[in-house]
Amino acid sequence: MRIVIIIPAYNEEKAIKDVVEGAIAYGDVVVVDDGSTDNTAILAKKAGAIVLNHQKNMGKGAAIKTGVKFVIDKGYDVIVLMDGDGQHNPTHIKSLTSRVNGAQIVIGSRFMDDISNMPLQRRFSNRITTYLLDYLTGYHLTDSQSGFKAINADHAQLLLKIPYDDYIYESELIRIAAAHGLIIDEVPITCNYTLEKSYIGTADFLKYIIFIIRILSHKIMEKIGNLKTFFIKFLRG
Repeated sequence: MRIVIIIPAYNEEKAIKDVVEGAIAYGDVVVVDDGSTDNTAILAKKAGAIVLNHQKNMGKGAAIKTGVKFVIDKGYDVIVLMDGDGQHNPTHIKSLTSRVNGAQIVIGSRFMDDISNMPLQRRFSNRITTYLLDYLTGYHLTDSQSGFKAINADHAQLLLKIPYDDYIYESELIRIAAAHGLIIDEVPITCNYTLEKSYIGTADFLKYIIFIIRILSHKIMEKIGNLKTFFIKFLRG
């Protein structure tokens, strides 16, 4: 099985070397430096990664798409996405990729293991977000917002169809996967939040709320349409 690990990174010089060195034991590593102003790109390359560069910060989703475009025609079987801040333990790559044959997407869930070290605000927001996405998509996930996942490369084109370049990318991936009938599995992972930084501000949060409202409205209109069709057929006998 040929595996490639795509790591979007923005100003991650403190962690990127260890992340790459850990991940490279499981496959080729592509780091997409998303306009960093520190030594992220230099350190990633020294650690053995292929480094792609954005001239300016374009967002996590944009960085993922840049990486996918680079690897999509290179014969890989599985694409792994993981963060560059040291939060994700590379040893979980094995358990993620081993489940890809039975599912098209395998998510590393932080909520299937001990979450006592997860910041309370993040714990709450992730629970709410996952609950809403489960309702909207029909999945029964525990961690829809995890950035650590493995995707069957046969479905890599879906990763490029997501219209968002920011953190909404994670949620839209779940929605698009549901629309295409993909099977999503989860495996438990542990996380290290020591070096993790959050780049999600108020504007991003508001944008996410708008995203959820838009999808929820679409779901409601779809149900109304189905109900209307039912009554028309009923009245016609």
